[in-house]
Amino acid sequence: MGFIPSLFTILNLLCGFISVINADAKNFDQAALFILYAGLFDMFDGVVARFTGTSSKFGVELDSLADMVSFGAAPSFLLYKVYFYSLDGIGIAVSALIMIFGAIRLARFNAQLVGFDKSYFSGVPVPIPAVTVSSFILYYYNKNFNLHTSEIFIYCIAIIMPLLMISTFKYDTTPKFNKREVKEHPVKTIIVILSVILITITKGEGLFAFCLFYISTGIFRSTKNQINKIFSGKKKMQGDDSSADQNLKLKSSN
Repeated sequence: MGFIPSLFTILNLLCGFISVINADAKNFDQAALFILYAGLFDMFDGVVARFTGTSSKFGVELDSLADMVSFGAAPSFLLYKVYFYSLDGIGIAVSALIMIFGAIRLARFNAQLVGFDKSYFSGVPVPIPAVTVSSFILYYYNKNFNLHTSEIFIYCIAIIMPLLMISTFKYDTTPKFNKREVKEHPVKTIIVILSVILITITKGEGLFAFCLFYISTGIFRSTKNQINKIFSGKKKMQGDDSSADQNLKLKSSN
């Protein structure tokens, strides 16, 4: 049974390779679709590994190598062929950012991994920028968005996404959909279910919106925590000041 999750990982890797071939042939929609297929296989290999109890260090390393191709090299090459090829060396550098920072993100993840179950990710997980690129190319680039808006978004995706991958923002992991998970994280489970329904109803167009929403959650959570720290720090200082004043009054009365 231990080889079954690895089969899904290999299919993930194969889809990434096919995406590169299609991008080189300027079949951009097909290239984007195969990145999405890779994302499905990447999700299933983890589910199967947990279900069969066959998670292993070998599986983690193989998964990272496959992700490097499917969610690093493939989306970077797709961005380059779709738009950044016209900018020569600068275009190569900008389009390569997802691949470069994805490699750093995967190396950090493997170095910090303790056990195989994670409650959250530190930084945007590598598949998300790739899925964002794919859904943007499929449904919005020079389609639902005009040329000017498309250019703004493609620069934001190519530059901001890599930085978020190596950030320390906390992002939720995929729900395991068991009784314990549903009880502990009911809101997360409901959001995932509603997102799947939305993506299905919109025939895939909602996937880009879901990616942007997911990315915003880590930023919002970090901002909220920082604000709470500032206010809790102020309350603590006020408490210390009031205690000091009381001590002074007691000394004066004595």
